[in-house]
Amino acid sequence: MADGIAGQREWRVTGMDCGSCAAKVRGAVERLPGVGDVDVALMAEQLRLTLDESQTSPERIEKAVRSVGFGIAPKGARPEKPKSGFILPDGAFPASAEPPEAGTVPEDAGAPEVVPASWLKTAKGRLVLGTGVLLAAAWASRLVLPAETAHWAFVLATLVGLVPVAQRAFALARAGMPFTIEMLMTIAAGGALIIGEPEEAALVVFLFAVGELLEGVSAGKARDSIRALSNLVPKTARLETGGKTREVSAEELQVGQVVQVRPGDRVPCDGEVIEGTSGVDESPVTGESIPSLKEPGAEVFAGSINAEAVLRVRVSKSAKDNTIARIVRLVEEAESARAPTERFIDRFSRVYMPAVVGAALLVAIVPPLAFGQAWGEWVYRALTLLLIGCPCALVISVPASITSALSTGARNGLLMKGGAVIEAAARTTHVAFDKTGTLTHGKPRVTDVTVLTGSEDELMSLAAGVESGASHPLGQAICAEVERRGIDGAAAIGGRALPGKGAEASIDGVTVCVGSPRLAEERGALSDDLRSRVATLEADGKTVVIVLREDVPQGLIALRDEPRADAAEAVAQLRALGISSIMLTGDNARTARAIADGLGIEHRSELMPEDKVTAIRDLTTSARVTMIGDGINDAPALAAAHVGVAMGSGTDVALETADAAILRNRVTDVAGQIRLARATMANIRQNIAIALGLKAIFLVTTVLGITGLWIAILADTGATVLVTMNALRLLFSRPSGPEDVVGPAGNAQLNSDRERASATT
Repeated sequence: MADGIAGQREWRVTGMDCGSCAAKVRGAVERLPGVGDVDVALMAEQLRLTLDESQTSPERIEKAVRSVGFGIAPKGARPEKPKSGFILPDGAFPASAEPPEAGTVPEDAGAPEVVPASWLKTAKGRLVLGTGVLLAAAWASRLVLPAETAHWAFVLATLVGLVPVAQRAFALARAGMPFTIEMLMTIAAGGALIIGEPEEAALVVFLFAVGELLEGVSAGKARDSIRALSNLVPKTARLETGGKTREVSAEELQVGQVVQVRPGDRVPCDGEVIEGTSGVDESPVTGESIPSLKEPGAEVFAGSINAEAVLRVRVSKSAKDNTIARIVRLVEEAESARAPTERFIDRFSRVYMPAVVGAALLVAIVPPLAFGQAWGEWVYRALTLLLIGCPCALVISVPASITSALSTGARNGLLMKGGAVIEAAARTTHVAFDKTGTLTHGKPRVTDVTVLTGSEDELMSLAAGVESGASHPLGQAICAEVERRGIDGAAAIGGRALPGKGAEASIDGVTVCVGSPRLAEERGALSDDLRSRVATLEADGKTVVIVLREDVPQGLIALRDEPRADAAEAVAQLRALGISSIMLTGDNARTARAIADGLGIEHRSELMPEDKVTAIRDLTTSARVTMIGDGINDAPALAAAHVGVAMGSGTDVALETADAAILRNRVTDVAGQIRLARATMANIRQNIAIALGLKAIFLVTTVLGITGLWIAILADTGATVLVTMNALRLLFSRPSGPEDVVGPAGNAQLNSDRERASATT
């Protein structure tokens, strides 16, 4: 790397259990010269930063992270086991030698799959066992040995657990982080020994070890829910080569290869069906409970389950770019987009910790000096106050909920790019829908053909020639109708799109245009008779295009795009949530009104892409707006809204262009996504109330002398565990209720598709 040029680097960091752990990693490296843009993803166990290696080497980064007690390895390398932080040897207890920390799995492709170790086999588990055994032995010695001997037994039990904590505390202090739970523990337990309270000191150390273990187990459970997504993709695939099939690693599949998927097998790749007809269960990927019929030409996703017959699938994306991989990547990266509430909590804790230390110091010295109170009693209360004041539960309260919500959303086909998006979605008051492809299927069909000059076949041939290769749904529908009729499209050259109006091309040296009535009017081709015919068709909810030849009308083609079966239900669900809905479309007013009235929704019509942006900005002045669109043409409007949501079954556009994505083409999932966001914010508020409420109660009882050290550490670790467990409840939530599930109508549609397929095969 050239001098002075910073590059992006990434590592895997193991041993992080809570938000304070992530803060310690961040603090250890962000002060180093040449380091910038530090991002620590707790659940993904990732450290990303920009590094100028002329000032700081990667090895120095790794040394800094290890110095504060965490394992670190470059991206792609085998994860490093963190230092145990425990003075007993690894083999001191049965079955405790060499397993990885709970919840860690290797990332290197060639490594065998590792089953996470039970808590008994982890360093933190050994710490709990060791301190617990020594504490029990000390209490037993008190029954049979002299008091002085029992006293030293408690001192030993304290020191065994406290020494590694103190080592880590001083390492963190040297890294510029003096106000940590480890330092508070060291001061409190050490102080308790000094003032002659070894029993409480030993109990505090043991409860701290138990709390650390529970935090690790809870964090492992949350990580497992995300890693389960990766496990959806099978490890092997049946690759066809030379007329034979052989089993290969799914990670080795290349674009263009053909794999065989048997009934009951998971699809090993994103690809296109080239042979076979079968129902495929896509619920592991999209959450959709109804099997999707797959025929030749249909798209399938890695991780979905083939239910009925053998399929031959051509690989369209490599393993690192398939739908599951991109979803996992999105969920992991979403941790970086922290919610405003989380950022506020972080800022608050930086002020809060020194304030607690200052308050404890005042409690220790003011009553004895000013009022002649006993030093031992008030020093004891000050030590207790230190432990109660630790903000661990407060710091973890937000990211734990956000991570659980991201995981739940991913399992249900609802993707949100981080906490900031979740918080914005929860505040939504208005939802703006694009029409074509969002509220409607996006697959219009030709319903009427009105000929003014020549024959129907000639008219359709001209239209198909202009629209050949079109990306717009209307153009594709015209081409599909021509193909169905067995007509050849006219040979066209110099085709170009007229954004928001139509398309034109040269056919036999003559300019032919297929466009909206508005375009015909601009070119002076819309007569009163033609205008009347257009109005009649549009009143039926149809979209009309006019075929012009040298600006002379040749005929009308009417198309209709039917609303999705669940569109009206989605609007009703949003209304029940207190959210207003509006449809924004470039279609004509009469067609838009016919669709909107059927759905019970407001509408604005005849909008160019820039007009949609203006409409969104008008709404955002007085409301919190979520925009729902289905393609890159909606990108400006998606960006203008507070939250932009893209619809689409795992497409690149759906995953990358907006703030959020709905993988199932179900409009009711819009309401489900908002319900999930609101449930998450409610969970966060509960967590903050638990964290601050418990601390407020025990701060008062401590100053009054009602509670002591062991209650203090129990309050701190207990609050952390309660907050984490409460956040994990989101993993079991159902953002889309039973009313969202496609019922008999959906089953009937699938059955009709199967009947049609069987009739043609």
